[in-house]
Amino acid sequence: MTHILIVDDEPQLLRALRINLRAREYKVATAATAAAALESAERSRPDAVLLDLGLPDLDGVEVIHRLRGRGPVPIIVLSGRSGADDKIQALDAGADDYVTKPFLMDELFARLRAVLRRPAGTAAVTKALLGEWVIDLTAGTVLRAAGDQGPSQLRLTPTEWKILTMLLANPGRLLPGRQILRAVWGPGHEERGNYLRVYFAGLRRKLEHDPSRPRHLITEPGIGYRYEP
Repeated sequence: MTHILIVDDEPQLLRALRINLRAREYKVATAATAAAALESAERSRPDAVLLDLGLPDLDGVEVIHRLRGRGPVPIIVLSGRSGADDKIQALDAGADDYVTKPFLMDELFARLRAVLRRPAGTAAVTKALLGEWVIDLTAGTVLRAAGDQGPSQLRLTPTEWKILTMLLANPGRLLPGRQILRAVWGPGHEERGNYLRVYFAGLRRKLEHDPSRPRHLITEPGIGYRYEP
């Protein structure tokens, strides 16, 4: 049974999340403080953590750093802080996703399923299916899936390959735009968000069935991008 740790100092939200998670057959642990959360994570090794940033004894960003130092457990932040800087800080610290309160339970569980689909451990992703295209990172090919109509192969630029490789290695995870810019173009380019807008538009034209309504290459405005399998 998948084990979820909820960390929040709001009793009503803790109760609502616990009930909804158990109804979906998750095993649940709860904590109202950072100290209790870190102790629980050490004792029971959760499969994912739902974490509020506004904890009474320690800022949630520091909790993310400490959890990250212990392993690759997926972390979804649940916070009333809606500013882009807060979101980017949490994502840069190692959070996998960020959901602003108040939120819809269905949306939260969709995000949870996405982070739980990420490959365990550190095994490299070598092949992925994006819509009607089979992307082979080892061979450097983008081939149309068997049975679909149209061109059998696509060509991507070296920069498109770099961006796509980062996204495919983190399915369901929200990657800050500045992180992608730094990795692809190098330090000093973190504010060049227009680069990403241009390249993502090109990737969607090539890979998405309907580029105006992308299903796999998703933008979180002002924050970053995610690949949804």
